[in-house]
Amino acid sequence: MLPQTSLYDQGPPPPCPDRFNLAAHALAEAAATTPDRVALTVAEDADAAPSEVWTSAELDRAVRSVAAGLLSAGLKPGERVALRMGNVSAFPLAFFGAIAAGGIAVPTSSMLSEFELDYVLRDMGARFLVVSDDKEPEALPEGVDLIREKDFAAIRAADPVDYAATAKDDPAFLVYTSGATGRPKGVLHAQRAGWARRMMWEDWYGIRPGDLLMHAGAFNWTYTLGTGLMDPWAAGAGTLIYAGPRDPGIWARLAERYGPQIFAAAPGVYRQLLKAEPSLQAPFRALRHGLTAGEAMLPELAASWTAATGKPVYEALGMSECSTYISAGPGRPAVAGTCGKPQHGRRVAILPEEGDTPLPVGEAGCLAVSSRDPGLMLGYWNRPEETKAAFRGEWFVTGDRAAMADDGSITYLGRADDLMNAFGYRVGPQEVEVALAEHPGIHEVAVAELPVRGDLTVIAAFIVPEEDMPSDDDLREHARTRLADYKVPRAWIAVDALPRTPNGKVLRRELVARHRKDERV
Repeated sequence: MLPQTSLYDQGPPPPCPDRFNLAAHALAEAAATTPDRVALTVAEDADAAPSEVWTSAELDRAVRSVAAGLLSAGLKPGERVALRMGNVSAFPLAFFGAIAAGGIAVPTSSMLSEFELDYVLRDMGARFLVVSDDKEPEALPEGVDLIREKDFAAIRAADPVDYAATAKDDPAFLVYTSGATGRPKGVLHAQRAGWARRMMWEDWYGIRPGDLLMHAGAFNWTYTLGTGLMDPWAAGAGTLIYAGPRDPGIWARLAERYGPQIFAAAPGVYRQLLKAEPSLQAPFRALRHGLTAGEAMLPELAASWTAATGKPVYEALGMSECSTYISAGPGRPAVAGTCGKPQHGRRVAILPEEGDTPLPVGEAGCLAVSSRDPGLMLGYWNRPEETKAAFRGEWFVTGDRAAMADDGSITYLGRADDLMNAFGYRVGPQEVEVALAEHPGIHEVAVAELPVRGDLTVIAAFIVPEEDMPSDDDLREHARTRLADYKVPRAWIAVDALPRTPNGKVLRRELVARHRKDERV
């Protein structure tokens, strides 16, 4: 019987064991059953031998050795281990090692400014910060111990210990993300989040034991840690990660050499690759399909990829609070104009602006995920009121707007708030505005996502100057001392005043609409 309300539920997910460790889930079974299988290949040059090759047994031992080293250094259960490293294999070893020890791993972007890093370290109450040689901060908050690259080698040399006997609801990792207001906030995930990712294996990845998945992300991106490492390893597959200079055509050369069955990337990577290499059928001949997430992929881009390779690409919609939970996949391609359906085991609804009763099928509203979902966060770090406010009865309200068809297909309709998408990262406008407002030449400022062409948008700063408009270079340099590079506006636009509601709220969308109208005049 077709649903009459916008609620999609195909039954509960497989129950997670009560005693569960995310790192053990990713590594232990493969180490025991297929110890010599190549689980991770790291390439720095498509024309040379790989720089690193790790078997399942080697990864398992290395992660448990890191756990032992962290415990010897004084790590206690539940303490936070922050990671600030480049695109190096030590990053996932430290991430899974901290979880294996019973700590909480906190991956941070290597692009964070000193100001941002100091904030998140203080906010999380970090016990350790693991850094690459070129990522060492100028100063650390009191109580944070630094583990440099040379120290990490000693950590890795410890005799391995068993995985911590954590419970499924114990915390495992903490991810910082921009909110709709103020500073970045930590999203705390339980050990069970690793188990919940099994719902993606069939309904998005279509992954099989023995597959090779090539991921275009860096080690320090959560998209890579999950889709690129954790899930292939747990599913009995292997991963190829590129750690060399960025070149849009590199993915075709790597595909030619290694023959991956699955390619995972953000839409921008697909776009750049198609521009660099118009003929892709030969290098991607072993590929079954591509995967994409992080930002919306335009239908034209997906069609261009399929035309160039002869292979489909499957999109997923997700969020920091629950990872990807709506997707297309090999067994159920998306209906045109939709981003797929909720994965089997998910319970998803479309809610009205207020209340927790799902809307009728076809009506636009707030996309919501059931609090029963094992992949849903434990909460926002040290923000109980904000966590409580995100729920309405059973439902976690995502901040996305969508409509549901009678077959469960989801049409994504954008954000309900002012969050922006920058290179696959969600960025809160207030965070950027606070940093820019410190510039002496700025009287008022508002930032918003500005479409520039087709599927490309940039962060734009609309500035009411004190007197003369500061130069773009001056504004950019000011922003870069306070913000990660992906948060720095790409457009600087002088305006006479900021449009506001009667209550004083800035109308960011009105700024964008006015600017685009002026450009057309």
